[in-house]
Amino acid sequence: MCLAIPMKLIEVKKGEGIVETNGVKRKVDLSLLKDVKEGDYIIIHAGFAIEKLDPDYAKEIEDIWKELEPI
Repeated sequence: MCLAIPMKLIEVKKGEGIVETNGVKRKVDLSLLKDVKEGDYIIIHAGFAIEKLDPDYAKEIEDIWKELEPI
């Protein structure tokens, strides 16, 4: 089973980006998306940004993830 994770794009450089969620940062390939910019929320799968998200929807997903975290 594969899982795509919504992450916030915090830096863009030459077709690559740095994304962050819950303090975890990763380098990702942005070549599959056009018109993404710092501050956008994007779905990451296997190191590639595959979809841009509405910010409200991204927040909703983040809240659900927080509910699933162990106590």
